[in-house]
Amino acid sequence: MTPSKNKAWLDKVVEETLDPALEICDPHHHLWEFRHDRVAPKYLLEEILSDLNAGHNIVSTVFIECAAMYRSYGPEHMKCVGETEFVNGIAAMSASGLYGHCRIAAAIVGTANLNIGSAVGEVLDAHVQAGGGRFRGIRCQGQWDADTSIRSAKDAIGPDRFAMPDFREGFAELAPRNMTFEAWCYHQQIKEVTDLARAFPDTTIILNHFGGPLGVGPYRGKADEIFPVWQKDVAELATCQNVVAKLGGINMDINGFGWEDHDEPPTSEMLMQGTRRWYEHTIEHFGTHRCMFESNFPVDMTSCSYNTLWNSFKRLTKDYSDGEKRQLFHDTAAHTYRID
Repeated sequence: MTPSKNKAWLDKVVEETLDPALEICDPHHHLWEFRHDRVAPKYLLEEILSDLNAGHNIVSTVFIECAAMYRSYGPEHMKCVGETEFVNGIAAMSASGLYGHCRIAAAIVGTANLNIGSAVGEVLDAHVQAGGGRFRGIRCQGQWDADTSIRSAKDAIGPDRFAMPDFREGFAELAPRNMTFEAWCYHQQIKEVTDLARAFPDTTIILNHFGGPLGVGPYRGKADEIFPVWQKDVAELATCQNVVAKLGGINMDINGFGWEDHDEPPTSEMLMQGTRRWYEHTIEHFGTHRCMFESNFPVDMTSCSYNTLWNSFKRLTKDYSDGEKRQLFHDTAAHTYRID
């Protein structure tokens, strides 16, 4: 196994797993190699198993695209199918049961450039064929900011990718194939997701990472200014019944909490208290039946360990009913991604 660059730092905080019997479907993680710019340059089967076996009862996971293992040959728009081929191989290994009871990548979300319009149907069909019955939808990233110090999505040339006519022509190919769409944007673009959801009420849209509240660059130190605007936009988005929200992915460097700069990583109590207002507002408006906790690993490994992260979710929901917990930790994700 290849350890993360910050393993010694993460090991400074080791917690007992809370409520270890609670079943969890982790609906958002990545798999990759040769990402030397990341805290975990390699995150393949052995590495993810180390996290999944840290103490929590992870019974299934969902892989989300991350531009890994694209084909080196063929038409440009088809190269992304290589990622689904790669992940389906790991999913098949996991499904053998030889690596434990968790079904890794029981559902697969790939990518396709929707800006090629209806021609994207060929790519979507190729993903289905490569996915071995596991392919569920796509993420065509839209996050963008005018400040070049903030990472923008590949091919996003402005803030309104989700509104572009060619993008929407491609988006229309999803519903006939019963495919979901992962909306990854920044907080100032949430209204674009709302408009998209209203234009395509028959397509399930999953809001990633709370709509990306930024806390770096021109947004550094402005969380209290951003939060009320974000609150209003998320509440409006929640009126779209075809939208589901992922709760997590808020411990990235771009969110500006700066956990990674401390001498020791945060405890689960610190994580929970530092971010809880984002969680509680989203749950209030979407309801537990349309919310699911996510790890966003290994990206959020920048700030905390896998065990600590899920402990923070369990602390947040300690007074929730058993039914609400089942929805947040497992059932909403299993239903959204059609995991039996």
